[in-house]
Amino acid sequence: MDKKIYLTKKGLEELKKEHDELIKTKRPQTVGRLATARDMGDLAENAEYTAARDELGFIDGRIDELEDLVKNATIIAEKAHGKKSKIVNLGSKVIIKTKGRKEIFTIVGEWESNPEEKKISNESPLGKALIGKMINDKIEINAPAGKIGYKIIAIE
Repeated sequence: MDKKIYLTKKGLEELKKEHDELIKTKRPQTVGRLATARDMGDLAENAEYTAARDELGFIDGRIDELEDLVKNATIIAEKAHGKKSKIVNLGSKVIIKTKGRKEIFTIVGEWESNPEEKKISNESPLGKALIGKMINDKIEINAPAGKIGYKIIAIE
């Protein structure tokens, strides 16, 4: 994996926790299910064996992916709560205004983005447009419904 992976400290901890859960719990359980299913005999028509084998493949793939992510992670420096910043960057909390509504977003790496938590990726159209901008800057992004304009109200 050559692409930089940007994560908050919390995001990195969550990936490590998922990795540990897979290694210490889920993989051993699945290997046990696979062994039990193998002992049932005819593997060609053994649905439990096939399901356990497929699940083990998925788990091993996810373990490899998590190890790559952790190895290539660049930690986003988190701002002190309430501390103002002049320029939008990774880790910034940005208050923007569009169509009379204020919205607050946190700019994170793509692996941590979560629209429900108002965490947007630096690779998303809005994230890309916000990076490097300052308070009172106006941006415009193309959306399926047309162009949407935003004004940056505050940056933390």
